[in-house]
Amino acid sequence: MQHIHIIGIGGTFMGGLAAIAQEAGFKVSGCDAKMYPPMSTQLAELGIAVHEGFDAEQLGEFPADVYVVGNVAKRGMPVIEAILNRGLPYVSGPQWLAENVLAGRWVLGVAGTHGKTTTASMLAWVLEYAGLAPGFLIGGIPQNFGISARLPQAPQADPASRSPFFVIEADEYDTAFFDKRSKFVHYRPRTAILNNLEYDHADIFPNLAAIQTQFHHLVRTIPGQGLIVCNARQESLQQVLSQGCWTPVEGFGSAEGWQAGEPDEHGAFDVLHHGQVVGHIAWPLLGEHNRLNALAVIAAARHAGVTIQVACEALSQFQNVKRRMEIKGCVRGITVYDDFAHHPTAIATTVAGLRQKVGKARILAVLEPRSNTMKLGSMKAALPESLAEADQVFCYGGGVEWDVAATLAPLGGKLHTGNDFAAFVQSILSHAESGDHILVMSNGGFGGIHQKLLDGLARG
Repeated sequence: MQHIHIIGIGGTFMGGLAAIAQEAGFKVSGCDAKMYPPMSTQLAELGIAVHEGFDAEQLGEFPADVYVVGNVAKRGMPVIEAILNRGLPYVSGPQWLAENVLAGRWVLGVAGTHGKTTTASMLAWVLEYAGLAPGFLIGGIPQNFGISARLPQAPQADPASRSPFFVIEADEYDTAFFDKRSKFVHYRPRTAILNNLEYDHADIFPNLAAIQTQFHHLVRTIPGQGLIVCNARQESLQQVLSQGCWTPVEGFGSAEGWQAGEPDEHGAFDVLHHGQVVGHIAWPLLGEHNRLNALAVIAAARHAGVTIQVACEALSQFQNVKRRMEIKGCVRGITVYDDFAHHPTAIATTVAGLRQKVGKARILAVLEPRSNTMKLGSMKAALPESLAEADQVFCYGGGVEWDVAATLAPLGGKLHTGNDFAAFVQSILSHAESGDHILVMSNGGFGGIHQKLLDGLARG
C-alpha cells in the first residue's frame, strides 16, 4: 500500500483529496498548522492521522512514498526544506489528483470567483439524482452527501461498472510553491462552467488581467467535443473567450441562452432556454446568484446526458452546502448564521439574500476579513457598500494590515469594530435583541464565534 503524506491537509481541497486517496486504497496522513470544521471533523471520522505543525521531525514519523504539497506550504518551512534537502519525492495536490484520479474520466469543472462550492455541489447532486453516481471533490460539505469528496460510484444503469463522471471545484489559486499555474489547469475538464470572474487573490495576482490569463489557460485545455457553460453577463469572461476558444459555448443569464424567470415568494422559478419555458425549480434558496448557479448546472448536466426535467427535479431537492447561510442556532428569538462570504461581492450577495428572507427584521452583520486579499486591504474600499443593507455591522480588526474603523467609517453609527476578540463578542451580544439575525461571515473558524454567541445569548 503506497503511503502519501499531505502537507496542508486541513484545507478544503487537500482534506477532500485525503478522503479520496484513502478510498482509493492509499495509506494517508498529513499535517497542518490549525484545523477547524468541517475538514477537521471529516478527517477525524475517516481516522486519518494528522500532525500539528510543519516541523521536519514528522518525516520520521510519516516516512511516505510521496509527499503531496498544498499551496499553504512555503519555502522556509522546516518540513519543506527537509523534503528538498533529502531529495524526497513530492508533488502538488492538483497534479497528484490529475494523475491518480482524474485521468481518463469525464471531468466537469466549476470555475469562478464566487459560487464554485455551491455550484459544484448542485452539479454533483443532479448527476447523483439522475443515477450517474459521480465522483466529486468540493471545497465544502454538500448536505445531500454529507462528505466533501468521493471516488466515482457504480451508476444505476450498470452496477458492475464505475461512473466516468467526476465533478471538481476548479480553483484559480496557484498550485504550489513550485508551480505557479492555477490549480484548474491540471484538471482537463470536458465540461466547464465559468461562473463569474472578478479581481481576487491579491496576494498572487497583480490585476484582473493576470487572472484572465489563467482562465484562458483553462479554456485552452477544454476539448472541441466538450462544452463551456459561461456567464453571459460577465464582460471579463467574454474577454477571456475572445482570446481564443475552440469549444462550443452555452451562455446563461441572458435571453440568448439559459435564463431564470422571476421567483415567487418562496424562491421557486421557471427555467427558460432561448426564451421558452423548459422547466421549473421549486426550492427555498434565495438570491439571483443561486438562480444563475442553477442555470449553469442544468446546462452542464445536459451535456453529461441529464434531461432538463430531471435536473430541475434534482435541484428542487438540493440542500445547500454547510457554511452557506447555515443556521447555527436560535436563542431567545435571535438566529445565528454562518456564511463563508469573504469577497465584497459575495458579502453583498449574502446580506441581500438574508434581507430577502427576513424582510424588515434587523440584520447584525459580523465580518472577519481573513482571506489573504482581505488582510492586505486590496478590496477594502468596496466593503462599506457591500455591508450597507445590514442594520448593524461588526468588523473584527485583529490580523489585518489596514485601519478597519477608518475604512468602514461611511457606515456611520451602525459600525462597531474591535481588535480584542472577547470584547468584540461581548459587543455583539450587548446589541442583539429578540428577532435579530446575526450573520457571521468568514472563510475561517473565526475563533468559534458562532458557539460563543449562542452560549452568551443563552446566559442572557
